[in-house]
Amino acid sequence: MNKKSPIRFLVKYTKKYWLKLFLAVVFMVSSSILNVLPPYLFKSVVDDVLISKNMLMLNVICLSLILIFGLKAVTTYFQHYFMNEAGQSVVMDIRIDLYDHMQRMSLKRIYASRIGELMSRITGDAAVLQNVVTSTFIDLMFNFITFLGMFTFILYINWKLTCLIILVLPIIGYMLSFASKKLRRAGHNVQEHLADITATAQEAFSAIRVVRSFATEDEELERFTKASRENYKALLQAVSVQGILAGVIEVFLIFSLAVVFWFGGQNVLNGTLTPGELISFIGYIAFMVQPIRSIMNQMTSIQTGFASAERISEMFEVPVEDSAITTSDGNIPEKISGAIKFEHVNFHYEDNQEVLKDINLEIKAGEKIGIVGSTGSGKSTLSDLVPRFYEPVSGRILIDGTDIREFPLKYLRRQIGIVPQECVLMKGTIAFNIAYGLKNPDIDKIIEAAEIADIREFIESLPEKYDTEVGERGVTLSGGQRQRVAIARAVIRDPRILILDEATSSLDIAVERQVQKAINKAMRGRTSLIIAHRLSTVREADRILVLKDGIFIQSGTHEELIKKGGLYADLWRMQYGDIV
Repeated sequence: MNKKSPIRFLVKYTKKYWLKLFLAVVFMVSSSILNVLPPYLFKSVVDDVLISKNMLMLNVICLSLILIFGLKAVTTYFQHYFMNEAGQSVVMDIRIDLYDHMQRMSLKRIYASRIGELMSRITGDAAVLQNVVTSTFIDLMFNFITFLGMFTFILYINWKLTCLIILVLPIIGYMLSFASKKLRRAGHNVQEHLADITATAQEAFSAIRVVRSFATEDEELERFTKASRENYKALLQAVSVQGILAGVIEVFLIFSLAVVFWFGGQNVLNGTLTPGELISFIGYIAFMVQPIRSIMNQMTSIQTGFASAERISEMFEVPVEDSAITTSDGNIPEKISGAIKFEHVNFHYEDNQEVLKDINLEIKAGEKIGIVGSTGSGKSTLSDLVPRFYEPVSGRILIDGTDIREFPLKYLRRQIGIVPQECVLMKGTIAFNIAYGLKNPDIDKIIEAAEIADIREFIESLPEKYDTEVGERGVTLSGGQRQRVAIARAVIRDPRILILDEATSSLDIAVERQVQKAINKAMRGRTSLIIAHRLSTVREADRILVLKDGIFIQSGTHEELIKKGGLYADLWRMQYGDIV
């Protein structure tokens, strides 16, 4: 993957804020020019006040200083105001676009990443970029313009002495170029290790019950400590490069100042330079040290910011899901009937190990299909292909005779209700979770969905009823209650296809019966794919398909499969003992 220039990446986002940036630059230049003027007054202080005893000039110089710094305060305010407004807007746009892009990346790509690392792009990298755009960049430009202004003045005062300074500048320029590459790499390493710290902590806290259960707090601390030390080393490397560079450049500048003072002193003694001009010249040289030192200090932040821009830019290079791979004729029905057909579907993940092999399957609209098999047989993968969470390697899937790739992705998924094994609720109210994704949901539809999911009575027994907060991930509800909220969430849009992926496998028998009752109500009139580990879940299905190593090896009703014997009968016997 070719890395895009971080500057080009930022320019893309700054275009629409060009007026604010232009005003910020105008005030920045004005502030820099005002910052350059005070050392030039040294010449008048020495030549016209201290030597010539001119009282009027003393008054003029004092008033000029007040005026200069008053105007500088005004221009500095507007410089920061416009630059921060533009910079904050740019970073906000980047963060929003990045979040939107990452949401739309394929599940394969998301599952292959550490969630903490993905989050660090939105939070850590965006925060670094925000600091660079709104603060560091302003200071860098201000100091650079100030340096150029001061250099122009010393050139005006005495070009011969300025030539002595020019001899040193190429050396400083080379060191800056060399250091910037080192700092860019160091900045990239810092952000990578910071992302690792975030990911490590996020993983540990997300699985805190597992950590406590296995008493692995010390091991997790060791992982976090290792990541922190790597980040510490990367930071030290950046600081070391910055410190060495700043020290070397300062030595060169002081050496230049000593040489200028020696030659300038001789010019004053032979009358070709006034004392005021020499003092002003040396004053500028001394004042130039500060902008250069500031530029050195900001180099690390700038390079770290560029590294963050590169990391964010890399995420934008990751492909998102295709909404519609082929183009339909535009006659998309408001509702589908729900007939599904698999034609020679093959699928494998990145390791090229086949998961599904030449699947051919036809499901009638409204038919209830149970899909069973051992762990790893491909049951969940098969159901994931219907809403296009993954794309078949070959073959195709049709709904109502149309290739699902011809449907816009959002339309397709809104025709499908999914109840997963691990029901994750969003932080918010029960009503919000049932109507998740619906704009301005009708309370009557929420109540109807709760009724279908057999959870209305429980909700209406709560003091806050549908406005009850469920907590993060639905922690205030039991497993069975969360599952029934998930069923209500799946059916509120009245989908024609319902996918139940191990929807009761994590529940005890008593709760499973309650949830199964809700599932049976939800499946009425809908094409249903029931992915099951517990075979009691699919006992009433119109047809049960048995998967083994990605191939259908048996098909029939519960009674037919029990009579035939084979894998289904063996699985039933292992779970329930007697063949019934």
